[in-house]
Amino acid sequence: MAPEVFVLVLCAAIAHAAWNALVKVDGDRLALLKAMALTQFFLSLCLMPFVAMPAIESWPYLIASPTLATAYMLFLNRAYHAGDFSHVYPLARGVAPLGVAVVSIGLLGERLEPAAQIGVLLIALGITSLVLTRGAAGLRDLRSSFHALGAGLFIAAYTITDGLGARAAGTAGGFMAWMALFNAILVIGCIQWLQRGKQRPVVARSGWVGIAVGVMSYGSTWLAIWALTVAPLTLVSALRETSVVFAMIIGVVFLKERLSLIRLASIATTLIGTVLLKFGR
Repeated sequence: MAPEVFVLVLCAAIAHAAWNALVKVDGDRLALLKAMALTQFFLSLCLMPFVAMPAIESWPYLIASPTLATAYMLFLNRAYHAGDFSHVYPLARGVAPLGVAVVSIGLLGERLEPAAQIGVLLIALGITSLVLTRGAAGLRDLRSSFHALGAGLFIAAYTITDGLGARAAGTAGGFMAWMALFNAILVIGCIQWLQRGKQRPVVARSGWVGIAVGVMSYGSTWLAIWALTVAPLTLVSALRETSVVFAMIIGVVFLKERLSLIRLASIATTLIGTVLLKFGR
C-alpha cells in the first residue's frame, strides 16, 4: 500500500472514531443523526458543480450503497441504545474486514501477500477481542451484540459496494457526492418515520454536534472511497477499522471507561496487524 494512501486512511480512521464517540454520548441520537444527514445533504449539493458525473455503470451501486449504509446507521443506533461504546464499536468494526476479505478474495479474485493476509486477520482478531475485555458481561450482552454484528455486516457490504461503484464511476469525488446525497435522503426519511408522533424540538447542542459529525463523517468517507479506487478493498477496510484503537483512547480519556491489560493486548494485536498491512500488498 502506498504511503500516502496508508496515512490518509489512518486519518479517516481517526475521524471515524471521533464522530462515533460523539453519537454515543449525545442524549438525542436520532436528532443528531438527522442533523448529520442534513449537513451531508447540503455538502453534496454544494459540491455537485465541482465533481464529475459518475458513469452510468456505477448507478446500481449508487442506489445500493445508501440503502446498506442507512441499514448500518439504524443498527448502530439500536446497538448504542443497548450497549457501551467500548462493546458495540469494536464488535461492529471488527467483523467488517473479515466480511470484506471473504468476498473480495473469494469472489472478486483479489490477491494479497501472506504478510497482508496475516495483518488483516490480526486486525480483525484484535478489534473483536476487545468485546471479551468486559468478561462474562460482554458475552451475555446479546441484544447489543446482535445489533453490532448486524452493523458490521452492513459495513462490509457497503464497503465492497462503494469500492466497486467508485471504480465503475471513474470519479471518486462524483461517486461520493451522489452517494452521500442519496444516503442523506434515506436517513432523514427513516428518522422521520422513527420519530413519528413523538418529534420534539432539536436541542441546540445536538444540532451543532450533528453538523460537526456530518462534516467529519463526510471527510472520512470521501478519503476511504478514494482509497478503495487505488488499493485492494481488503487492505483499505482493515486499515480503516483500526479506528477502534483511537476509539479506545477516546473512551478512556474522555468517556472515563476502564483500561485493562487485556484491552492493551487487544490494541497491541491490532497495531501489529497494522504494521504488517503497511508492508504487505
